[in-house]
Amino acid sequence: MSFTYKGLTAHLNRHIITAEEVDSQLHRLVQQNPRIAVIQDRPTRLGDEVILDYAGFCGEEQFAGGTAEKQTLVLGSGMFIPGFEEQLVDKVPGEEVLVNVTFPEEYHSPDLAGKEAQFRCKIHEIRVKTHYELDDTFAKEFGQCDTLDELRKKLEDTLQAYSDERGEMDLQDRLLRQAAETLEFNPTEEELEAAVDAHMANMEAQMSRQGLNLEMYCSFLNTTVEQLRTDCRGEAAANLRAQATVDKIVQLENLKATPEEMGEALVLVCRQNNMTMEQLKPYVDAEFEKAIETNVLTGKVLRLIRDAATVTVGVDNEQK
Repeated sequence: MSFTYKGLTAHLNRHIITAEEVDSQLHRLVQQNPRIAVIQDRPTRLGDEVILDYAGFCGEEQFAGGTAEKQTLVLGSGMFIPGFEEQLVDKVPGEEVLVNVTFPEEYHSPDLAGKEAQFRCKIHEIRVKTHYELDDTFAKEFGQCDTLDELRKKLEDTLQAYSDERGEMDLQDRLLRQAAETLEFNPTEEELEAAVDAHMANMEAQMSRQGLNLEMYCSFLNTTVEQLRTDCRGEAAANLRAQATVDKIVQLENLKATPEEMGEALVLVCRQNNMTMEQLKPYVDAEFEKAIETNVLTGKVLRLIRDAATVTVGVDNEQK
């Protein structure tokens, strides 16, 4: 079989976002986003959220770590040391309050443990959290839309764009895998073991973000780490074959990653990680740049295969 990456065929099932899906997402957004109302006609109560400045003193000496501006605090939450929050009850915005407390004997800072202190506070604002109704007010304050119908349409467009993007990514991946099946490629045992190691490391990193580790995961599945490694060999081999396919097409088509494309990819990394380019600079070494180049070239290969393919499009649900 000769290596084939042009003229492939595939089918794309496009999912059309339904009114029920839009309504479900709207209700979820209402539940997840309480309305913050500013209170101006009464003093503070337990349960209120206050915005305040404070500065902590032991005698006349201001201590480190005891100062903040525009801090958010829910009165009665127990976030501050005992006695602090209760002394901010029945106060009004603009009022300056002297809060007298005694640090607990077991306080984490030995320099303050058991000592009496005074916090000079100023309350800026009182807020309460209430529930939105699914109406024009929610559309305006949360969605920056004039009406609920406008927000509904905006959300529908966003969900449809996301669904279409996911469908296109799946299509391109299937086309790449289809091309990979025609490539003569047999990884060495060392290459396969390295790919399995990378797969396991990625899996472990994903679990750690959820507070898990491989041993806990294996316990849930009633398996072992060794069995996991065995199970992922097939996927690791497929990933190696897919990358070899990308490399082969890059060579055959003489594809290059231009400085402009590299720059755009770095900007995207910054955006995805809420970083500035200056903050990213310490991480940009030769290995990082190679990974960015590979990502750019992979994107070019996927688009090339997609553009050269014959794709039929269907809808997996009825049109609205």
